[in-house]
Amino acid sequence: MYVADARGTAEVRGAPRPAPRAAAIAPTVIALGAVSLVTDVSSEMVTAVLPLYLVSGLGLSPLGFGLLDGVYNGFSAVVRLAGGHLADRRGRHKTVAAIGYGLSAACKPLLLLAHTLPLIGAVLAADRTGKGLRTAPRDALISLSSAPETHGRAFGVHRAMDTAGALMGPLVAFAILRQAAEGYDAVFTVSTCVAVTGVLVLLLFVPGRAPGRSATPAASRASLRAALTLLGRRDLRRLAVCALLLGLATVSDSFVYLVLQHRFDVPVQWFALLPIGTAAAFLTLTVPLGRLADRAGRRRVFLGGHVALLAAYGLLLTPWHSGALPYAVLALHGAFYAATDGVLMAAAAATVPSALRSSGLALVQTGQAAARFACSLAFGAAWTAWGDRTALTATALALAVCVAGTAWARPAEAAA
Repeated sequence: MYVADARGTAEVRGAPRPAPRAAAIAPTVIALGAVSLVTDVSSEMVTAVLPLYLVSGLGLSPLGFGLLDGVYNGFSAVVRLAGGHLADRRGRHKTVAAIGYGLSAACKPLLLLAHTLPLIGAVLAADRTGKGLRTAPRDALISLSSAPETHGRAFGVHRAMDTAGALMGPLVAFAILRQAAEGYDAVFTVSTCVAVTGVLVLLLFVPGRAPGRSATPAASRASLRAALTLLGRRDLRRLAVCALLLGLATVSDSFVYLVLQHRFDVPVQWFALLPIGTAAAFLTLTVPLGRLADRAGRRRVFLGGHVALLAAYGLLLTPWHSGALPYAVLALHGAFYAATDGVLMAAAAATVPSALRSSGLALVQTGQAAARFACSLAFGAAWTAWGDRTALTATALALAVCVAGTAWARPAEAAA
């Protein structure tokens, strides 16, 4: 921790660093990628088994699972603005990120004690609070340490390392479930140990401040009101609105895997491996699509990712049966994330001043997370009332309308 902080202090006190070369990826990006890799091993171990644990192990209905899944993926929306504001207020991006990673790590062992819907919901809400606190400061560090023309590539490299962890997490969970008598408890225990390792990597190897940033008067004047006035910027406002609309028709990963398992009768013991298909496609495509976004336009790549998701919905709804179909669905699902996750942040970073970078990114992330929370609730309710096929059909139609509307609105042209 002291080595990293000393390095960050030296950068602030010394002469301004030159902008990174277009061909270079900043060391801060690599260090944050390592943190995300380790943390995602922990998170995806839990994510891989959680749907089956809740639905089959605890007997929750699709509506009950939709509520918990919405909490798991959308609760962070209420604290993302706070995390972004705190990071900008004093330029302490690493400190806020560390608090977020630490809170999530502390929640993992609590899953061993929670066996009812309210308790599990509370633990997942606390875990997502940690994610909400850390996401905007982490992404701000990535953008502030990289040249603007390489933002797509920098986010692509970070997301690739993050996804490598997502690829390993389900494999570790699968191995534990095959060997341990009390499989779920063993998964949660190992996940806790890995999460703590991620926090240590952050403290030891990530610089204390973003390169070139210090606790300047401009940074100390950052306020929540100043962050909200960012929505007065036309490019950022349109980008945030389009991300929100598309999020309203984005079914969560867990529901995609449950529909896939239900559609093709995937054996229970193989369920934990389904996220690997998504992660493999994500890992393969995220850097190339990040580069493509830098060259051809981030808006085009972002919309193309949602077209891939729409195609995945279509394959899940088709009456066609083939052994290749599940692989195609997972590949399209991974392509969707590769074309949207980092690309959206790269597009948003181009519209936000550096003094409010965390707050601006948090605004976009908050709208998207809140929309996906609503989608999880609606999808779970529709599945309970009318079945998974009807719920997915309605979501696919909504996504098609949102993609068409977003293409017409042409968001973030400046970033494209």
